[in-house]
Amino acid sequence: MAHRLYTTPFASVHPLYVAKAERKGRTRAEVDEIIRWLTGYPQEQLESQLEKETDFQTFFAEAPAMNPSRSLITGVVCGVRVEDVEEPLMREIRYLDKLIDELARGKAMDKILRKP
Repeated sequence: MAHRLYTTPFASVHPLYVAKAERKGRTRAEVDEIIRWLTGYPQEQLESQLEKETDFQTFFAEAPAMNPSRSLITGVVCGVRVEDVEEPLMREIRYLDKLIDELARGKAMDKILRKP
């Protein structure tokens, strides 16, 4: 049985990511930059996915270009080590959660986006 998060609209979680970042003095623009880096969505397509209330499963399935550097994302989020998540869609969701956590913890964007 699929996890219920898969059928949750991405648009219902996006404001939670933004709120988490803003509580720590970061911005929606930074949240969106992280999402664009991870998924390859241009901002217009990201906005379109939010307006359509696309679910997580579709959001990641339709992502134009998942960033190959995402495999460099490691660590624990929600008590789970992201690199150990076996189910591919859940791993993508955990990657995003981890990046948003790093943003909220004040990490520099270059480090979050795994730039050399």
